[in-house]
Amino acid sequence: MLLKHNKDLFMVIAIVMTMFVSCGKNLNEVNKLDVSANEPIGVAEVINLKYTDSGRLKANLISPKMLDYSNREFAFSEFPEGVHLYLYDKDNNKSTVISDYAIVYDQTGLIDMQGHVVLATSTNDTLFADQLYYDQNKQWLSTNQPVKFRTKGDLINGNGFDSDVNFKEAEVLEINGIITLDE
Repeated sequence: MLLKHNKDLFMVIAIVMTMFVSCGKNLNEVNKLDVSANEPIGVAEVINLKYTDSGRLKANLISPKMLDYSNREFAFSEFPEGVHLYLYDKDNNKSTVISDYAIVYDQTGLIDMQGHVVLATSTNDTLFADQLYYDQNKQWLSTNQPVKFRTKGDLINGNGFDSDVNFKEAEVLEINGIITLDE
């Protein structure tokens, strides 16, 4: 009877040990998969992306480095070394946006630019912000962060900014102050 009990105990210990060894091996594999899922699927240098619609260039994004996270459920591309974004209106007038960092979300067409964002229009109006969103589909620029917007005659400080790509509907939100500039 004692021998049978020892055999049963040995069998239980053997099964438990096998389970721990198997789980440990699978756990390591799962951890490796998790790490690779957080890594970009690709890295590219000297990027020049062009966005066209009906054969017309609408935007051109240039960056020294792009990290491709299209392996994620909500795919995106990250530009850790900043971007130069050129926006073209229907008359081919060019506005330029420069930022220290950017993310382009594939599914929504949204570009999130961050860090020392400077936007210069074709008419020399200039926007300064810490963050600016560009909706490629709607061709709309916006932020809810503090901004400075310099026009030909004024320097406008405020919290938030909305504009179409042509700057015909440019608006500083929650204006904190306006300084009239000498011409």
